[in-house]
Amino acid sequence: MHYKNGRPAKNGDKVVLIPSYGPPVIGILYDAQAGNDYCNGRLAPIGPSDPCPNLKEVLHLDDFLGALPAEVPDLSTAD
Repeated sequence: MHYKNGRPAKNGDKVVLIPSYGPPVIGILYDAQAGNDYCNGRLAPIGPSDPCPNLKEVLHLDDFLGALPAEVPDLSTAD
């Protein structure tokens, strides 16, 4: 995976998208798959009001999902 200027691309990079229409977008590249430079990956826009968390209060998504029960109990019939 490479950017327009030939630099290697990797998930987590801060990037600038200059579309053929609309304003430029600054964001973080994610979900890009190796071996494809076209319509590959997603861009999470960065904004001035983005949360600024303490990392001691944050979990990796995989760890959070792994802690969920395999089956969610149906509580709609509980009294």
